[in-house]
Amino acid sequence: MSKDSRIPKGRVRRTAKIGSVLGRQGARYAGTKARNLVRAEDESKESLDQRHLEAASNMVEVLGQMKGAAMKVGQFASFIDTEFIPEEYRETYQAQLARLRSDAPPMPWEQVSEVLDEEYEGQPVDELFESFDREAFAAASIGQVHRAVLLDGREVAVKVQYPGIAEALESDLGNAGLLVRMAKLIAPGIDAKSVVHELKERVLEELDYELEAQNQRTFARGFRDHPFIVVPDVITRLSRRRVLVTEFIEGVGFDEVREMDQEARDRFGEIVFRGTFGAVYHLQHFNADPHPGNYLLMPDGRVAFLDFGMTKKLDVEQIKLEQRAVDAAIRDDPEELRAALHDLGFVRDPTKMDAERLMEHVKAIGGWYIEDREVEVDPVVVMRMIEVTHDPRSEFFELMRQESIPAEELMGRRMEMGVVAVLGQLRAKRNWHRIVREWVYGEEPQTELGRIEWEHFEAMGVERVPGLAGRALG
Repeated sequence: MSKDSRIPKGRVRRTAKIGSVLGRQGARYAGTKARNLVRAEDESKESLDQRHLEAASNMVEVLGQMKGAAMKVGQFASFIDTEFIPEEYRETYQAQLARLRSDAPPMPWEQVSEVLDEEYEGQPVDELFESFDREAFAAASIGQVHRAVLLDGREVAVKVQYPGIAEALESDLGNAGLLVRMAKLIAPGIDAKSVVHELKERVLEELDYELEAQNQRTFARGFRDHPFIVVPDVITRLSRRRVLVTEFIEGVGFDEVREMDQEARDRFGEIVFRGTFGAVYHLQHFNADPHPGNYLLMPDGRVAFLDFGMTKKLDVEQIKLEQRAVDAAIRDDPEELRAALHDLGFVRDPTKMDAERLMEHVKAIGGWYIEDREVEVDPVVVMRMIEVTHDPRSEFFELMRQESIPAEELMGRRMEMGVVAVLGQLRAKRNWHRIVREWVYGEEPQTELGRIEWEHFEAMGVERVPGLAGRALG
Protein backbone atom coordinates (compact mmCIF):
# COMPACT_ATOMS: atom_id res chain seq x y z
CA MET A 1 0.00 0.00 0.00
CA SER A 2 1.46 3.35 -0.99
CA LYS A 3 1.94 6.14 1.50
CA ASP A 4 -0.58 8.36 -0.32
CA SER A 5 -3.35 5.75 -0.30
CA ARG A 6 -3.06 4.92 3.38
CA ILE A 7 -5.95 6.29 5.49
CA PRO A 8 -4.72 8.02 8.68
CA LYS A 9 -6.52 6.27 11.54
CA GLY A 10 -5.54 7.99 14.79
CA ARG A 11 -7.60 10.90 16.04
CA VAL A 12 -4.54 13.07 16.71
CA ARG A 13 -3.03 12.34 13.27
CA ARG A 14 -6.31 12.99 11.44
CA THR A 15 -7.01 16.24 13.34
CA ALA A 16 -3.41 17.37 12.88
CA LYS A 17 -3.56 16.73 9.13
CA ILE A 18 -6.56 19.06 8.70
CA GLY A 19 -5.00 21.62 11.03
CA SER A 20 -1.70 21.61 9.18
CA VAL A 21 -3.23 22.27 5.78
CA LEU A 22 -5.41 25.08 7.13
CA GLY A 23 -2.49 26.61 9.00
CA ARG A 24 -0.13 26.29 6.07
CA GLN A 25 -2.58 27.82 3.62
CA GLY A 26 -3.39 30.58 6.10
CA ALA A 27 0.28 31.50 6.38
CA ARG A 28 0.73 31.44 2.60
CA TYR A 29 -2.38 33.58 2.18
CA ALA A 30 -1.05 36.13 4.67
CA GLY A 31 2.31 36.18 2.89
CA THR A 32 0.65 36.74 -0.46
CA LYS A 33 -1.44 39.60 0.98
CA ALA A 34 1.73 41.26 2.33
CA ARG A 35 3.62 40.91 -0.95
CA ASN A 36 0.62 42.27 -2.83
CA LEU A 37 1.06 45.61 -1.08
CA VAL A 38 4.07 46.30 -3.27
CA ARG A 39 2.80 44.63 -6.50
CA ALA A 40 0.89 46.06 -9.39
CA GLU A 41 -2.89 45.59 -9.03
CA ASP A 42 -3.29 43.04 -11.85
CA GLU A 43 -0.28 41.03 -10.74
CA SER A 44 -1.37 40.95 -7.09
CA LYS A 45 -4.90 39.82 -7.98
CA GLU A 46 -3.53 37.02 -10.14
CA SER A 47 -1.27 35.91 -7.29
CA LEU A 48 -4.14 35.96 -4.79
CA ASP A 49 -6.39 34.05 -7.21
CA GLN A 50 -3.71 31.38 -7.49
CA ARG A 51 -3.33 31.15 -3.69
CA HIS A 52 -7.09 30.59 -3.28
CA LEU A 53 -7.08 27.93 -5.99
CA GLU A 54 -4.11 26.18 -4.35
CA ALA A 55 -5.82 26.34 -0.94
CA ALA A 56 -9.04 24.84 -2.25
CA SER A 57 -7.19 22.12 -4.17
CA ASN A 58 -5.10 21.27 -1.12
CA MET A 59 -8.20 20.97 1.06
CA VAL A 60 -9.72 18.56 -1.46
CA GLU A 61 -6.53 16.48 -1.54
CA VAL A 62 -6.29 16.17 2.26
CA LEU A 63 -9.97 15.54 2.90
CA GLY A 64 -10.14 13.09 0.03
CA GLN A 65 -7.20 11.06 1.34
CA MET A 66 -8.66 11.01 4.85
CA LYS A 67 -12.10 9.88 3.64
CA GLY A 68 -14.56 8.89 6.39
CA ALA A 69 -16.20 11.60 8.47
CA ALA A 70 -13.54 14.15 7.49
CA MET A 71 -14.43 13.75 3.83
CA LYS A 72 -18.13 14.10 4.69
CA VAL A 73 -17.33 17.59 5.97
CA GLY A 74 -15.86 18.44 2.58
CA GLN A 75 -18.78 16.89 0.72
CA PHE A 76 -21.25 18.91 2.80
CA ALA A 77 -19.24 22.10 2.23
CA SER A 78 -19.28 21.41 -1.49
CA PHE A 79 -22.99 22.03 -1.83
CA ILE A 80 -23.55 24.81 0.70
CA ASP A 81 -22.60 28.24 -0.58
CA THR A 82 -19.67 29.31 1.59
CA GLU A 83 -20.55 32.91 2.39
CA PHE A 84 -17.64 33.18 4.83
CA ILE A 85 -15.28 33.10 1.82
CA PRO A 86 -14.75 36.38 -0.09
CA GLU A 87 -17.46 36.54 -2.75
CA GLU A 88 -15.06 36.65 -5.70
CA TYR A 89 -13.47 33.32 -4.62
CA ARG A 90 -16.55 31.29 -3.68
CA GLU A 91 -16.88 29.67 -7.09
CA THR A 92 -13.24 28.57 -6.92
CA TYR A 93 -13.81 26.75 -3.62
CA GLN A 94 -17.15 25.34 -4.76
CA ALA A 95 -15.66 23.95 -7.97
CA GLN A 96 -12.74 22.33 -6.17
CA LEU A 97 -14.77 20.94 -3.27
CA ALA A 98 -17.35 19.55 -5.71
CA ARG A 99 -14.66 17.07 -6.78
CA LEU A 100 -15.23 15.29 -3.45
CA ARG A 101 -18.66 14.22 -4.69
CA SER A 102 -17.39 12.32 -7.68
CA ASP A 103 -13.62 12.57 -8.05
CA ALA A 104 -12.04 11.71 -4.69
CA PRO A 105 -8.53 10.22 -4.77
CA PRO A 106 -9.12 6.59 -5.85
CA MET A 107 -8.21 3.42 -4.02
CA PRO A 108 -5.64 1.38 -6.02
CA TRP A 109 -6.83 -1.87 -7.58
CA GLU A 110 -4.55 -3.85 -5.26
CA GLN A 111 -6.59 -2.65 -2.27
CA VAL A 112 -9.90 -3.22 -4.07
CA SER A 113 -8.81 -6.74 -4.95
CA GLU A 114 -7.79 -7.38 -1.35
CA VAL A 115 -11.24 -6.40 -0.04
CA LEU A 116 -13.03 -8.46 -2.72
CA ASP A 117 -10.84 -11.47 -1.96
CA GLU A 118 -11.61 -11.27 1.76
CA GLU A 119 -15.35 -10.69 1.34
CA TYR A 120 -15.77 -13.42 -1.31
CA GLU A 121 -13.54 -15.78 0.71
CA GLY A 122 -11.03 -16.25 -2.05
CA GLN A 123 -13.47 -16.92 -4.89
CA PRO A 124 -12.02 -15.24 -7.99
CA VAL A 125 -13.78 -12.12 -9.22
CA ASP A 126 -13.88 -13.48 -12.78
CA GLU A 127 -15.97 -16.42 -11.56
CA LEU A 128 -18.56 -14.04 -10.08
CA PHE A 129 -18.60 -11.33 -12.76
CA GLU A 130 -18.36 -11.40 -16.53
CA SER A 131 -16.24 -8.26 -16.33
CA PHE A 132 -15.14 -5.84 -13.60
CA ASP A 133 -13.71 -2.38 -14.30
CA ARG A 134 -10.55 -1.78 -12.31
CA GLU A 135 -10.99 2.00 -12.44
CA ALA A 136 -13.62 3.41 -10.10
CA PHE A 137 -16.20 5.70 -11.70
CA ALA A 138 -17.53 7.27 -8.48
CA ALA A 139 -16.43 7.90 -4.90
CA ALA A 140 -18.39 7.74 -1.66
CA SER A 141 -17.27 8.88 1.79
CA ILE A 142 -16.32 5.36 2.91
CA GLY A 143 -15.94 3.51 -0.38
CA GLN A 144 -15.67 3.76 -4.14
CA VAL A 145 -17.85 2.42 -6.95
CA HIS A 146 -16.86 0.26 -9.92
CA ARG A 147 -18.84 -0.82 -12.97
CA ALA A 148 -19.18 -4.53 -13.60
CA VAL A 149 -21.23 -6.99 -15.63
CA LEU A 150 -22.86 -10.09 -14.12
CA LEU A 151 -22.59 -13.52 -15.70
CA ASP A 152 -26.18 -13.10 -16.95
CA GLY A 153 -25.25 -9.85 -18.74
CA ARG A 154 -26.77 -7.33 -16.31
CA GLU A 155 -24.74 -4.18 -15.66
CA VAL A 156 -24.13 -3.46 -11.99
CA ALA A 157 -22.46 -0.93 -9.71
CA VAL A 158 -20.14 -2.44 -7.10
CA LYS A 159 -19.36 -0.31 -4.04
CA VAL A 160 -16.20 -1.46 -2.27
CA GLN A 161 -15.35 -0.17 1.20
CA TYR A 162 -11.96 1.43 1.84
CA PRO A 163 -9.65 -0.78 3.96
CA GLY A 164 -9.07 0.78 7.37
CA ILE A 165 -12.10 3.05 7.14
CA ALA A 166 -13.76 1.47 10.19
CA GLU A 167 -10.84 2.46 12.44
CA ALA A 168 -10.72 5.91 10.82
CA LEU A 169 -14.44 6.53 11.36
CA GLU A 170 -14.21 5.42 14.96
CA SER A 171 -11.32 7.84 15.38
CA ASP A 172 -13.42 10.67 13.90
CA LEU A 173 -16.30 9.77 16.19
CA GLY A 174 -13.98 9.99 19.15
CA ASN A 175 -14.34 13.76 18.67
CA ALA A 176 -18.15 13.57 18.62
CA GLY A 177 -18.39 14.07 22.37
CA LEU A 178 -16.27 17.20 22.14
CA LEU A 179 -18.45 18.59 19.35
CA VAL A 180 -21.63 17.95 21.30
CA ARG A 181 -20.16 19.51 24.44
CA MET A 182 -19.41 22.58 22.34
CA ALA A 183 -23.00 22.49 21.11
CA LYS A 184 -24.15 22.62 24.74
CA LEU A 185 -22.79 26.15 24.88
CA ILE A 186 -25.54 27.03 22.40
CA ALA A 187 -28.21 24.64 23.71
CA PRO A 188 -27.46 23.77 27.37
CA GLY A 189 -30.57 21.56 27.50
CA ILE A 190 -29.17 19.09 24.98
CA ASP A 191 -28.93 15.49 26.17
CA ALA A 192 -25.31 15.05 25.13
CA LYS A 193 -25.07 11.36 25.99
CA SER A 194 -28.14 10.40 23.95
CA VAL A 195 -27.17 12.59 21.00
CA VAL A 196 -23.63 11.17 20.87
CA HIS A 197 -25.05 7.63 21.03
CA GLU A 198 -27.48 8.33 18.18
CA LEU A 199 -24.77 9.99 16.08
CA LYS A 200 -22.32 7.13 16.54
CA GLU A 201 -24.97 4.47 15.90
CA ARG A 202 -26.14 6.04 12.65
CA VAL A 203 -22.63 6.74 11.33
CA LEU A 204 -21.22 3.32 12.23
CA GLU A 205 -24.20 1.66 10.55
CA GLU A 206 -22.71 2.94 7.29
CA LEU A 207 -19.84 0.48 7.71
CA ASP A 208 -22.20 -2.48 7.31
CA TYR A 209 -23.13 -2.75 3.64
CA GLU A 210 -25.40 -5.70 4.43
CA LEU A 211 -27.50 -3.34 6.54
CA GLU A 212 -27.37 -0.77 3.73
CA ALA A 213 -28.55 -3.47 1.32
CA GLN A 214 -31.48 -4.18 3.62
CA ASN A 215 -32.36 -0.47 3.76
CA GLN A 216 -32.09 -0.14 -0.01
CA ARG A 217 -34.37 -3.12 -0.58
CA THR A 218 -36.96 -1.46 1.67
CA PHE A 219 -36.84 1.77 -0.33
CA ALA A 220 -36.79 -0.12 -3.64
CA ARG A 221 -40.02 -1.90 -2.63
CA GLY A 222 -41.58 1.35 -1.44
CA PHE A 223 -40.83 3.09 -4.76
CA ARG A 224 -41.40 0.09 -7.04
CA ASP A 225 -42.93 1.24 -10.35
CA HIS A 226 -43.01 4.85 -9.08
CA PRO A 227 -43.63 7.34 -11.92
CA PHE A 228 -40.56 9.51 -11.31
CA ILE A 229 -38.41 7.95 -8.55
CA VAL A 230 -36.15 4.92 -9.02
CA VAL A 231 -34.22 3.04 -6.33
CA PRO A 232 -31.77 0.52 -7.84
CA ASP A 233 -32.32 -3.13 -6.97
CA VAL A 234 -29.78 -4.87 -4.75
CA ILE A 235 -28.02 -8.00 -6.02
CA THR A 236 -28.26 -9.78 -2.69
CA ARG A 237 -26.25 -12.91 -3.49
CA LEU A 238 -23.13 -10.84 -4.29
CA SER A 239 -23.44 -8.24 -1.52
CA ARG A 240 -21.35 -8.56 1.61
CA ARG A 241 -20.46 -6.51 4.67
CA ARG A 242 -17.89 -4.43 2.69
CA VAL A 243 -19.20 -4.97 -0.85
CA LEU A 244 -22.57 -3.75 -2.13
CA VAL A 245 -23.74 -4.75 -5.61
CA THR A 246 -26.73 -2.97 -7.15
CA GLU A 247 -28.19 -2.51 -10.61
CA PHE A 248 -26.33 0.10 -12.64
CA ILE A 249 -28.26 3.28 -13.46
CA GLU A 250 -27.43 5.51 -16.42
CA GLY A 251 -28.04 9.16 -15.68
CA VAL A 252 -26.88 12.77 -15.59
CA GLY A 253 -25.12 13.99 -12.47
CA PHE A 254 -26.04 16.95 -10.28
CA ASP A 255 -23.55 19.39 -11.76
CA GLU A 256 -25.14 18.99 -15.19
CA VAL A 257 -28.63 19.36 -13.72
CA ARG A 258 -27.56 22.66 -12.15
CA GLU A 259 -26.81 24.00 -15.64
CA MET A 260 -30.30 23.20 -16.95
CA ASP A 261 -33.12 25.72 -17.31
CA GLN A 262 -35.33 26.81 -14.43
CA GLU A 263 -38.18 24.45 -15.28
CA ALA A 264 -35.91 21.40 -15.30
CA ARG A 265 -34.27 22.43 -12.01
CA ASP A 266 -37.64 23.06 -10.38
CA ARG A 267 -38.88 19.63 -11.44
CA PHE A 268 -35.70 17.92 -10.21
CA GLY A 269 -35.94 19.81 -6.89
CA GLU A 270 -39.57 18.79 -6.37
CA ILE A 271 -38.66 15.15 -6.99
CA VAL A 272 -35.84 15.34 -4.42
CA PHE A 273 -38.23 16.98 -1.95
CA ARG A 274 -40.96 14.38 -2.48
CA GLY A 275 -38.52 11.50 -2.34
CA THR A 276 -36.89 12.60 0.92
CA PHE A 277 -39.52 14.40 3.00
CA GLY A 278 -42.31 12.30 1.47
CA ALA A 279 -40.64 9.03 2.50
CA VAL A 280 -41.16 10.04 6.13
CA TYR A 281 -44.91 9.85 5.63
CA HIS A 282 -45.49 6.96 3.25
CA LEU A 283 -42.58 4.71 4.31
CA GLN A 284 -42.01 5.91 7.90
CA HIS A 285 -38.36 5.65 6.90
CA PHE A 286 -36.05 8.29 5.40
CA ASN A 287 -32.52 8.76 4.07
CA ALA A 288 -30.66 10.88 6.62
CA ASP A 289 -27.74 11.72 4.34
CA PRO A 290 -29.02 13.57 1.26
CA HIS A 291 -26.44 15.26 -0.93
CA PRO A 292 -26.09 15.92 -4.67
CA GLY A 293 -24.04 12.82 -5.38
CA ASN A 294 -27.04 10.71 -4.35
CA TYR A 295 -29.22 11.71 -7.32
CA LEU A 296 -29.07 10.96 -11.05
CA LEU A 297 -31.41 12.32 -13.70
CA MET A 298 -32.24 9.39 -15.98
CA PRO A 299 -32.84 9.74 -19.75
CA ASP A 300 -36.60 9.14 -19.30
CA GLY A 301 -36.90 12.00 -16.77
CA ARG A 302 -37.03 9.86 -13.65
CA VAL A 303 -34.57 10.49 -10.83
CA ALA A 304 -32.54 7.67 -9.30
CA PHE A 305 -31.98 7.87 -5.54
CA LEU A 306 -28.71 6.27 -4.38
CA ASP A 307 -26.86 5.48 -1.14
CA PHE A 308 -28.94 4.27 1.81
CA GLY A 309 -26.13 3.78 4.31
CA MET A 310 -27.59 6.23 6.85
CA THR A 311 -31.34 5.96 7.26
CA LYS A 312 -33.80 6.41 10.10
CA LYS A 313 -37.06 4.63 10.84
CA LEU A 314 -39.89 6.44 12.63
CA ASP A 315 -42.91 5.16 14.48
CA VAL A 316 -46.37 6.48 13.70
CA GLU A 317 -46.65 8.37 17.01
CA GLN A 318 -43.54 10.40 16.23
CA ILE A 319 -44.87 11.23 12.77
CA LYS A 320 -48.15 12.39 14.33
CA LEU A 321 -46.18 14.73 16.61
CA GLU A 322 -44.26 16.07 13.61
CA GLN A 323 -47.55 16.74 11.79
CA ARG A 324 -48.98 18.42 14.87
CA ALA A 325 -45.99 20.79 15.11
CA VAL A 326 -46.13 21.67 11.39
CA ASP A 327 -49.88 22.20 11.67
CA ALA A 328 -49.43 24.61 14.59
CA ALA A 329 -46.80 26.59 12.68
CA ILE A 330 -49.00 26.76 9.57
CA ARG A 331 -52.00 27.97 11.60
CA ASP A 332 -49.77 30.45 13.48
CA ASP A 333 -50.72 28.98 16.88
CA PRO A 334 -47.73 29.69 19.18
CA GLU A 335 -49.18 27.93 22.25
CA GLU A 336 -49.93 24.71 20.34
CA LEU A 337 -46.52 24.87 18.63
CA ARG A 338 -44.78 25.15 21.99
CA ALA A 339 -46.76 22.18 23.33
CA ALA A 340 -46.03 20.06 20.24
CA LEU A 341 -42.29 20.86 20.34
CA HIS A 342 -42.29 20.04 24.05
CA ASP A 343 -43.78 16.61 23.30
CA LEU A 344 -41.17 16.10 20.56
CA GLY A 345 -38.39 16.98 23.00
CA PHE A 346 -37.24 20.30 21.54
CA VAL A 347 -38.62 22.34 24.47
CA ARG A 348 -37.68 20.99 27.89
CA ASP A 349 -39.58 23.48 30.05
CA PRO A 350 -42.48 25.15 28.22
CA THR A 351 -43.18 27.48 31.18
CA LYS A 352 -39.85 29.21 30.54
CA MET A 353 -40.21 29.47 26.77
CA ASP A 354 -41.72 32.53 25.07
CA ALA A 355 -44.22 30.95 22.66
CA GLU A 356 -44.34 33.96 20.31
CA ARG A 357 -40.56 34.09 20.06
CA LEU A 358 -40.46 30.32 19.48
CA MET A 359 -42.90 30.75 16.59
CA GLU A 360 -40.62 33.40 15.07
CA HIS A 361 -37.68 31.02 15.33
CA VAL A 362 -39.54 28.11 13.72
CA LYS A 363 -40.64 30.36 10.84
CA ALA A 364 -37.06 31.58 10.39
CA ILE A 365 -36.00 27.93 10.00
CA GLY A 366 -38.90 26.51 8.00
CA GLY A 367 -40.60 29.53 6.49
CA TRP A 368 -39.73 28.28 3.01
CA TYR A 369 -42.38 25.57 3.38
CA ILE A 370 -44.56 27.00 6.17
CA GLU A 371 -45.58 30.08 4.18
CA ASP A 372 -48.25 29.57 1.50
CA ARG A 373 -46.40 31.11 -1.45
CA GLU A 374 -43.96 30.19 -4.18
CA VAL A 375 -40.42 30.26 -2.78
CA GLU A 376 -37.12 30.01 -4.62
CA VAL A 377 -34.74 28.18 -2.30
CA ASP A 378 -31.47 29.99 -2.94
CA PRO A 379 -28.14 30.21 -1.06
CA VAL A 380 -29.50 33.07 1.08
CA VAL A 381 -32.28 30.79 2.37
CA VAL A 382 -29.72 28.07 3.11
CA MET A 383 -27.32 30.35 4.97
CA ARG A 384 -30.17 31.92 6.92
CA MET A 385 -31.27 28.47 8.05
CA ILE A 386 -27.73 27.66 9.19
CA GLU A 387 -27.44 31.01 10.96
CA VAL A 388 -30.64 30.72 13.01
CA THR A 389 -29.89 27.15 14.09
CA HIS A 390 -26.12 27.20 14.73
CA ASP A 391 -24.67 30.70 14.93
CA PRO A 392 -24.16 32.27 18.41
CA ARG A 393 -24.41 35.68 16.70
CA SER A 394 -27.99 34.96 15.65
CA GLU A 395 -30.79 37.07 17.10
CA PHE A 396 -32.28 33.76 18.30
CA PHE A 397 -29.19 32.75 20.29
CA GLU A 398 -30.78 33.17 23.74
CA LEU A 399 -33.81 31.19 22.56
CA MET A 400 -31.54 28.44 21.20
CA ARG A 401 -30.01 28.14 24.66
CA GLN A 402 -33.45 27.19 26.00
CA GLU A 403 -34.09 24.66 23.25
CA SER A 404 -32.85 21.09 22.99
CA ILE A 405 -31.95 18.62 20.26
CA PRO A 406 -33.62 15.30 21.06
CA ALA A 407 -31.61 12.32 19.86
CA GLU A 408 -34.61 10.91 17.99
CA GLU A 409 -34.84 14.11 15.95
CA LEU A 410 -31.14 14.49 15.16
CA MET A 411 -31.23 12.61 11.85
CA GLY A 412 -34.45 14.34 10.77
CA ARG A 413 -32.86 17.74 11.18
CA ARG A 414 -29.79 16.52 9.30
CA MET A 415 -32.03 15.37 6.46
CA GLU A 416 -33.89 18.68 6.38
CA MET A 417 -30.65 20.67 6.27
CA GLY A 418 -29.26 18.44 3.51
CA VAL A 419 -32.39 18.76 1.37
CA VAL A 420 -32.58 22.53 1.67
CA ALA A 421 -28.89 22.74 0.72
CA VAL A 422 -29.54 20.65 -2.41
CA LEU A 423 -32.53 22.82 -3.33
CA GLY A 424 -30.42 25.91 -2.72
CA GLN A 425 -27.81 24.77 -5.21
CA LEU A 426 -30.59 24.19 -7.75
CA ARG A 427 -32.34 27.46 -6.87
CA ALA A 428 -35.47 25.37 -7.14
CA LYS A 429 -38.79 27.21 -7.06
CA ARG A 430 -42.13 25.79 -5.93
CA ASN A 431 -44.95 26.42 -3.48
CA TRP A 432 -43.38 23.91 -1.08
CA HIS A 433 -46.13 24.63 1.45
CA ARG A 434 -48.78 23.14 -0.84
CA ILE A 435 -46.75 19.94 -1.15
CA VAL A 436 -46.39 19.73 2.63
CA ARG A 437 -50.17 20.05 3.00
CA GLU A 438 -50.56 16.76 1.11
CA TRP A 439 -48.67 15.02 3.92
CA VAL A 440 -50.12 16.93 6.87
CA TYR A 441 -53.77 17.38 5.85
CA GLY A 442 -54.28 14.89 3.04
CA GLU A 443 -55.11 17.67 0.60
CA GLU A 444 -55.26 17.25 -3.15
CA PRO A 445 -51.91 17.76 -4.90
CA GLN A 446 -51.37 21.12 -6.63
CA THR A 447 -48.56 20.01 -8.97
CA GLU A 448 -48.50 17.59 -11.86
CA LEU A 449 -45.88 15.46 -10.13
CA GLY A 450 -48.06 15.31 -7.03
CA ARG A 451 -51.10 14.17 -9.00
CA ILE A 452 -49.33 11.32 -10.75
CA GLU A 453 -47.54 10.30 -7.56
CA TRP A 454 -50.76 9.99 -5.59
CA GLU A 455 -52.48 8.12 -8.39
CA HIS A 456 -49.62 5.63 -8.06
CA PHE A 457 -49.83 5.44 -4.27
CA GLU A 458 -53.61 5.12 -4.19
CA ALA A 459 -53.41 2.29 -6.73
CA MET A 460 -51.15 0.58 -4.15
CA GLY A 461 -53.66 1.25 -1.36
CA VAL A 462 -51.63 3.98 0.38
CA GLU A 463 -53.65 6.53 2.37
CA ARG A 464 -53.57 10.21 1.43
CA VAL A 465 -52.01 10.95 4.83
CA PRO A 466 -49.83 7.85 5.11
CA GLY A 467 -49.48 6.12 8.42
CA LEU A 468 -52.35 7.99 10.02
CA ALA A 469 -55.34 6.21 8.43
CA GLY A 470 -56.25 9.33 6.49
CA ARG A 471 -56.75 11.44 9.61
CA ALA A 472 -56.71 15.18 8.74
CA LEU A 473 -55.81 17.72 11.39
CA GLY A 474 -58.27 20.31 10.07
